[in-house]
Amino acid sequence: MPTEKELPRYTSHKTVHALKIQDIHEYDDGGGLITPSLNAYASFQVDKGYMEKHQPQVGGYYVVYKDGYTSWSPAIAFEDGYTLVE
Repeated sequence: MPTEKELPRYTSHKTVHALKIQDIHEYDDGGGLITPSLNAYASFQVDKGYMEKHQPQVGGYYVVYKDGYTSWSPAIAFEDGYTLVE
């Protein structure tokens, strides 16, 4: 397997919308309720597919890309790659 230094290097240039996750409540049907760390935003539901695919964790980020695709990112990766646009 090639090492990190042997692989091509990329930088991010994307603009995304995201919320840091304070809490996640998992429902019996596999879906979940995500509570953002910013009080200005209400908790919102995600479906079973999102939960299974992304396996979000508290402290990470719920991310929405320009094309509407939703994802999850660990805090360290997100904070190293993105800067808040005021």
